[in-house]
Amino acid sequence: MLYDWPLNREFLKFRKSFYLMANHAEPIDVVVTGAAGQIAYSLLYQIAAGTIFGPQQPINLRLLDIPPMLKVLDGVVMELEDLALPLLREVLPTAEPAKAFNNVAAAFLVGAMPRKEGMERKDLLAANVEIFKVQGEALDKYARKDVKVLVVGNPANTNAIICSHYAPSIPKENFTAMTRLDQNRAQATLAAKLNVQVDKIKNVIIWGNHSSTQYPDAAHATVTLSSGVKPVPSEINDDEWLNNIFVSTIQKRGAAVIAARKMSSAMSAAKAAGDHMRDWWFGTKPGEWVSMGVVSDGSYGISKDVVFSFPVIIKDKHYEIVQNLPISDFAKSKLDITSKELEEERAEANNVLKK
Repeated sequence: MLYDWPLNREFLKFRKSFYLMANHAEPIDVVVTGAAGQIAYSLLYQIAAGTIFGPQQPINLRLLDIPPMLKVLDGVVMELEDLALPLLREVLPTAEPAKAFNNVAAAFLVGAMPRKEGMERKDLLAANVEIFKVQGEALDKYARKDVKVLVVGNPANTNAIICSHYAPSIPKENFTAMTRLDQNRAQATLAAKLNVQVDKIKNVIIWGNHSSTQYPDAAHATVTLSSGVKPVPSEINDDEWLNNIFVSTIQKRGAAVIAARKMSSAMSAAKAAGDHMRDWWFGTKPGEWVSMGVVSDGSYGISKDVVFSFPVIIKDKHYEIVQNLPISDFAKSKLDITSKELEEERAEANNVLKK
């Protein structure tokens, strides 16, 4: 076998400098709630392996769950140890929010009360107010003030508002809700329709709530073909499919996964959480945007102070809502529906908060 020794020497120098940088960087503290659950099980590897915060960023993991799940967390910790990942420096399993949120730079709030059969939305919100009140207060008291908070646990948009309410010393823009799973689903569906790789689809948008009222919007999406970058709507050339089948498929995808798997999305949800936080940490590419549930500033006529999914661009860990996109009457009607649902959720949450 022949070797290119000069090239190998350069590679070894690069590898040495890479590990030196990783070994000398200060670890950041990252908390994952609901850490014994299925979403966390897939998410923790991404965090510890460097796929979210970068291959040179050491991590201290804080794993928060309720006391009955601590024994399960012991097993999760053993698996994290057995991964033998050089970036993972410390792992703390705990049921104490004060320990879990201490000095954290990033928070994945995965744990939430799931909706059970026969449960009204107001009952679900009431249960989650208690959870996110405790976590918001812990963030306010113990976390870094520049902490990036991603709420995954449903109802994610309104849970993010509740959490922010109880953490008044942290800027509201630091609280986001995950609609990246819906974006990924929409991107994959459009790619399958056009028979292209999924990374050839850009700038599909999820508007509104992470619920069945969300509006997946392909009007501004593009596809890269051998002939160049083309608008998705013109390439599909089927408004009936785009406005009905596509929208309904994405809105109902979570329910379809539950029906088939008998459990909610986990692996794909974890991947989406990683995508969301990585883009927030490192920024979006020029000319591209991603969907994030963020506190509305009134853009596109959406009520302020609801967490609404918008297209955003991100630079230097700060996001901006993409402005002045043309919105059709059909799209406006869909935005109105999902906005109304979020306003109703906010009102119900406020009633609970006042009690």
